[in-house]
Amino acid sequence: MTGLPPPGAPLGHYVSDAPFDPLAAERAAEAAPAVAATQGQVMWWKFRRHRLAVISGLFLIAMYLVVAFAEFLAPSTVDTRNVERIYAPPQALHLFDKGQFVGPFVYGRDMTLDLDTLRRVYTDDTSRVEPLRFFCHGAAYRMWGLIPADLHLFCPANGGELFLLGSDRLGRDVLSRIIHGARISLTIGILGVTMSFALGLILGGIAGYHGGWIDLVIQRVIEVLQSIPTIPLWMALAAIMPVTWSPIVVYAGITVILGLLDWTGLARAVRSKLLALREEDYVLAAQIMGARPRRIIARHLIPGFMSHLIASATLTIPGMILGETALSFLGLGLRPPVTSWGILLTEARNVSTLALYPWLLLPAVPVVLVILAFNFLGDGLRDAADPLR
Repeated sequence: MTGLPPPGAPLGHYVSDAPFDPLAAERAAEAAPAVAATQGQVMWWKFRRHRLAVISGLFLIAMYLVVAFAEFLAPSTVDTRNVERIYAPPQALHLFDKGQFVGPFVYGRDMTLDLDTLRRVYTDDTSRVEPLRFFCHGAAYRMWGLIPADLHLFCPANGGELFLLGSDRLGRDVLSRIIHGARISLTIGILGVTMSFALGLILGGIAGYHGGWIDLVIQRVIEVLQSIPTIPLWMALAAIMPVTWSPIVVYAGITVILGLLDWTGLARAVRSKLLALREEDYVLAAQIMGARPRRIIARHLIPGFMSHLIASATLTIPGMILGETALSFLGLGLRPPVTSWGILLTEARNVSTLALYPWLLLPAVPVVLVILAFNFLGDGLRDAADPLR
C-alpha cells in the first residue's frame, strides 16, 4: 500500500511517497499544543471561544471591584439626605452647553409644589451649569469600615446637586445606594454558595462512595427539602430570627439559611459521579494500598470532575442573590440600616408610588444584569468543562 513502509524497514529512515497535504499539516501543527496541554489550559481555550461568557466574566469582575471600592465610587454616602430634593427624578448628563464642550455636567433644577396633586415638580434651569468634579473631597466615610477617608470618584459641583438616578422618599441618592447595596447582595451569594458547596461535596461524597443505608438516609433528606416550597420555607426560617438581632447577625443568618437550603442539587450531582467512579481501577488500587475513604474521595474522585462542580457553583450563585432579594423585598430578610438591592426594591412595592416615581425600580436593573451574567458565565464554564464539546 502506498505510503506504508515495507515489513522490517526502520521507521526513522522511511520517507513516504504520499503527496504532501498542507491543510493536514496545518491541522497537525494546531493540534500539537493541545496534545501536551493540561486540562486547565484546554478549558481556558474552549472558554475563550464563548464570547458571551467572557464578556459576562469581565462584567462580574467589574461588579466585584465596585463592591470592593463602593465608598470611593459612590458620589455620596449611603444615608446622605437632601430634604429639599425628595423624590427628585434622574438628572440628564450633558457634555455640551450651547454648542460648547464643557465636559460632564448637569443643569441646576428648581422645585415647585403642585397644589392640586401635592406633587413636587422639578424643572431644569439651563442657565445654571454644574460640572461634575472628579477625584474630589466629599462626605467622609470609612473604607471597608477601617480607613477614614473622604475621597470620591466624582461629586456634584460646589453648591450643586447630583442625582443621576433620582432620589428616594428621604432625599437619598439612588445611585449611591445601589452601589453600596451591591456589597451585601453580591457577597451573600458567594458566602452562601461556599457553604452549600461544602455541604454538597461532603454529603454527596459520603452518599456516593459508601452507598447503602447512608445513601438512603441522605437521599430521603434531600427529597424532603426539595419537596418543600422555597418561598414559604424561606419566610418561615427568616421569621425565626428575632427583630432585636443586629444587622450583621441577620446578614449571617440569611447566609446560613440560603446555604443550608441550596446544597441538595450539588449533592446529587456529586453522588451520581461518585457512584460511577468508585468502581474504577485506580480507586480499587488506592483501597488496596490502604487509603482511607476520606482521602480517596478528596484526592482521587472529586478532582476528576471539579471543573463540573465549579460550573455548577457558578450557576447556583444567582439563586442565592435572588433569595436574598426576595426575602428583603418581603421584609423578612435584611432590614435597615443595612442596604441591599432587595431593601432598595421595597420602595417600589407600592404601585401608586411606582407609577409616580418609576426610577425607584432601577435597583432591579443590576439584579437582572448580574443574574444573566452569572448564567452566561456558568454556561461557558460548563461547555468548557465538557470533554465532548
